[in-house]
Amino acid sequence: MACAVIGYFPFVQQRRVPLLGGVDLGFHELGHMLTYVFADVVTALMGSVFQIVVPLGLAAYFGIRRRDFLGAGLCLAWAGASAADVAVYVADAPYERLPLIGGAHDWAYLLGPSAFGNMEGAARIAGMVDVMGGLLILAGIALCFCGPFLNRPASSVRPQVPKVAKIREPRRWSEPDTLPAGRIPEAPGADPLP
Repeated sequence: MACAVIGYFPFVQQRRVPLLGGVDLGFHELGHMLTYVFADVVTALMGSVFQIVVPLGLAAYFGIRRRDFLGAGLCLAWAGASAADVAVYVADAPYERLPLIGGAHDWAYLLGPSAFGNMEGAARIAGMVDVMGGLLILAGIALCFCGPFLNRPASSVRPQVPKVAKIREPRRWSEPDTLPAGRIPEAPGADPLP
């Protein structure tokens, strides 16, 4: 259900997901910061790439490493909403009407004459990224529904029983054969001998 809610904002209401939109922006800017030492084309592209790849990486972590398919499905839906956000950014490249933080439009630079020189392809690229976002959201919904069935152990595999550690009683010094030579145990609360 949460995956459908995540998909509702970009695909029905045509706006960012309320909390995730800000998180996406943070990962977008992080992508620029981590790649600023490379060519300007790479730095401009990596903002949008990080915005989608980070939730995909989290989905892989939850699904493969943790076997948490609900978490993986939610992260796939997040990646889909993020891709829809990138599609809006790409489609805006010829017009540059979106309010931006840094002032420079990454996709206007990437599709403009200084890089690939194909501003007419902005709508086509945006459409492909938007379809990818929709497919990611559908995959997230499917994974959330199928996840409980994927977590069931196979009938031939015995479920692992957690090992229980045995608790040993502490050794007591009151046993006569364990006392050091010449020591007499003191009673609790008694005054020490002079």
